[in-house]
Amino acid sequence: MHRPTESDLRGTGLSPDASRALFPEVNEALSLPLAGARWRALRGLLRPDHPFELHLLLFRAAWSDHPADGGPPIAWDPTREEVAASNLGPLLADASIETLHRSSVEDPEGWWRALLEQLGVVFDVAPERLLEGRGEAARWLPGARLNIAQSCWAGRDPAATALVWQRDGGPLQRIDLGELRRRSERVAGALRAAGFRPGDAVGACMPMNAWSVPIYLGTVLAGCQLVSIADSFAPPEIALRLRISGARGIFTQDVIRRPGRTLPLYERVVESGAPTTIVLPEGDERCALRDGDLAWQDFLDGAPDAPFEPYVAAVDEVTNVLFSSGTTGEPKAIPWTHVTPIKAAADGRLHQDVRRGDVVAWPTNLGWMMGPWLIYASLLNGAAIALFEGVPTGRSFCRFVQDAQVTMCGLVPSLVRAWRAEGAAEGLDWSAVRCFSSTGEASGFEDYLWLMSRAPGYRPVVEYCGGTELGGGYLAGSVVQPQSPATFSTPAFGCEFLLLDDEGRPSELGELALVPPMLGSSDRLLNRDHNEVYFAGMPPGPDGQQLRRHGDQVERLPGGWYRAHGRVDDTMNLGGIKTSSAEIERTAATVPGVEEMAAVAVPPPGGGPSRLVLFAVLGPEAPAPAELTKLAQRAIRSGLNPLFKVWDVVVVDALPRTASGKVMRRVLRGRYSGGL
Repeated sequence: MHRPTESDLRGTGLSPDASRALFPEVNEALSLPLAGARWRALRGLLRPDHPFELHLLLFRAAWSDHPADGGPPIAWDPTREEVAASNLGPLLADASIETLHRSSVEDPEGWWRALLEQLGVVFDVAPERLLEGRGEAARWLPGARLNIAQSCWAGRDPAATALVWQRDGGPLQRIDLGELRRRSERVAGALRAAGFRPGDAVGACMPMNAWSVPIYLGTVLAGCQLVSIADSFAPPEIALRLRISGARGIFTQDVIRRPGRTLPLYERVVESGAPTTIVLPEGDERCALRDGDLAWQDFLDGAPDAPFEPYVAAVDEVTNVLFSSGTTGEPKAIPWTHVTPIKAAADGRLHQDVRRGDVVAWPTNLGWMMGPWLIYASLLNGAAIALFEGVPTGRSFCRFVQDAQVTMCGLVPSLVRAWRAEGAAEGLDWSAVRCFSSTGEASGFEDYLWLMSRAPGYRPVVEYCGGTELGGGYLAGSVVQPQSPATFSTPAFGCEFLLLDDEGRPSELGELALVPPMLGSSDRLLNRDHNEVYFAGMPPGPDGQQLRRHGDQVERLPGGWYRAHGRVDDTMNLGGIKTSSAEIERTAATVPGVEEMAAVAVPPPGGGPSRLVLFAVLGPEAPAPAELTKLAQRAIRSGLNPLFKVWDVVVVDALPRTASGKVMRRVLRGRYSGGL
């Protein structure tokens, strides 16, 4: 094992006096015989204000003699007190986490009945049993009737904080649970007064703010289906989602304010050909509306004064329509029901350890599953939702985490990379953070070691991988297990899966297949054949039931750890947003002179968020390569999503294809990663 010298410590940016004072303690810690003990001692010496290069140097020194087959190096492990204080702590008094997970799979009736009680889910008609049937045909909570939005406040202290929010540059503000309920019921009453009825689809294309949460819950209370549309989408993508869902109306804002600029949102929604639009004011002046559209205050004023009676639904009625890209250009329309939020809240309770009185932040949007997830995982666990109205990539958001006393901070890896590059968290106090959580795309080891080091004594990053069609995760971490950056420590509770090679045989590295049933997972699609998408062609599971396709490639590591390797099909995660190659290609191929285009997501050499690379076959009048990149970026920004950044455009004579004519994107990824 190489022991850093005092000179090495200074080489990380530490001052001579600081390195001289720290060196004896570092040397003593590195004298311990076990790598884990060495790092635990060093972690106690390190502070967030020490140069990260020092953290990295000492981490590598502590684990330098760790065998390659010994599992990933541990960056954080819980104390006995931390385990005991966690939501899982009482259950671990007489069982291991592996035993608990097995129980959640083998005894779903007992497992979920206990969780429903812990989450405070209120039924108008309680189910006699939790699960009926098996495999794909299984039905959860058969016969139950409820409105899941009511469980967000039923039996809870109305004076408890429900929302903490801040506009960039503005004061920190709070709303209690009683006010959140009043706002949500007012939205529900206004929807009824405006002519919307149970079962109607109503879109939402707006940022997360103090009214987006009541809009979401109010729509559910009214028995309507909220159609999730990201506020970053271009008009054609908004129109596509409105058409697929059959939406009768849509909520939006007039504009979105960002530092130094104002983005017209209502204008984009109008350009999409949207139906009746309810427009919240964000600008200084009331904007001119189309005939038939409603200004926000006029909409709210239509709500009757009488108390609102929530719509009591069958448990499998649709509350939310979300979209997830598959391998075709049209996104899959995935319905969430009154059951799905239970999965989201259970994951938040058991994996992210969301507790009563916590403050939960996750920069997201109602257009993506993490928006609804944030609402339910926070409120059903008695925590407050922390919302920042602004760009989360800079120091303003990092200061919000400090000032709002965020206890669980969710994110995507590209955010961490931006914070680290800009020094956005320097000098801030994140001691209130009990854990971080990450989803959306592959994370990088160094970036996540940096993130863990931002709070005194380090904090765990709970990796979280799942899907819109699952209502949550299948693979995760927890605060009761040691955590290593960019790795997963446990399957999600209530979830079982297999890893399959190309021949459909069990493997240590392969495509992940889920073993149904899983509470919260979809049982239908609005615009595709659900069985064909998820079940057709899958091999039988361990008990003969048909496995469910998911599409992620996962590796099982020594010691019970896992690592995600991205998608095995033609979908990709870009900046935490799931999209399909076909969507990118359809948009980028509109550049004049492009005959064919293939899009692939390529991981950087050191790991981390994937980069979008385009392969283009050009015609005789195509632009020069540098101009081609600009035009492709412009087309994607205006026609699909401005958040998707083109990393590179590679000109090729022809695209590799199978005998049936399908583009072999795996070959293109391999060529690019191998230096072409």
